[in-house]
Amino acid sequence: MAAFRVANAPCSWGVLEHERAGLAVGYAQVLDEMAATGYDGTELGDWGFMPTDPVRLRAELDRRRLALVGAYVPVRLADAAAHEAGRAAAVRTARLLRDAAAAARPVIVLADDTAADSRRAAIAGRVIASDGLPEEAWATVAQGAESIARAVAEETGLSTVFHHHCATWVETPREVAALMERTDPDLLGLCVDTGHLTYGGGDPVALVSRYGPRVRHVHFKDCDPAVAGRARREGWDYTIAVGRGLFCELGQGAVDFPAVLRALERAGYTGWIVVEQDVLPRHGTPRASAQRNRDYLRTLGL
Repeated sequence: MAAFRVANAPCSWGVLEHERAGLAVGYAQVLDEMAATGYDGTELGDWGFMPTDPVRLRAELDRRRLALVGAYVPVRLADAAAHEAGRAAAVRTARLLRDAAAAARPVIVLADDTAADSRRAAIAGRVIASDGLPEEAWATVAQGAESIARAVAEETGLSTVFHHHCATWVETPREVAALMERTDPDLLGLCVDTGHLTYGGGDPVALVSRYGPRVRHVHFKDCDPAVAGRARREGWDYTIAVGRGLFCELGQGAVDFPAVLRALERAGYTGWIVVEQDVLPRHGTPRASAQRNRDYLRTLGL
């Protein structure tokens, strides 16, 4: 097995950009538990969750021997009026990553804004071709993504990858291809998320094999086929499906992680594997869930 390094993300402790209400956990606890459970790096989480002073943030990471590997930036890409604010947020975040990351080369993980359009949230996991964007809207999405990636590169020298995500306009394999075909591969890479792609009707191995060198960041997430099947049959929206256990712990669902790792090796991937685990009561504490996920990955040689 290639010497992939494994990180986690604050979302595995319930720090989510679209549901922060009532959140009690602090960044120090998250970083302590991340390090204690055997991870080598972290994503940034929501802006303001961790220190936004780069010297302080680097000190917090160094004390726990954690690398800063990326930051998720959601933007309403189908809305041209949202692009300017999205560029500003991405550049601000990229500056913090650049200045706090020491020797690491973190990436901006750009995505369409999750559940920003109720139509897409309502049909996540069962999107068909007729549910997609018209051609002129795809041009807006592609121009927005490229303009953000270009600004990040010019201002900070960092790279941007695109994260396909359920309950957004870029969920299915067809939609991922539509965006990749309309954007410059040297400017915009791809973040493969195994769980979101599986629920969106895709195959992570096929996606890695198709885009090869364009895959510059990877999220490991599993998908419970029983929950996914029921969600599709009963017409659950995205939030309900997630709350009922759609994204289970690694190795418990439909994703063939050994096959994904082999595909990444064949593609020459040298980036990070970032675990993302939704917090559910039946999983126990986030720390316990993080430990089980890390233990599972060790059985795969990571």
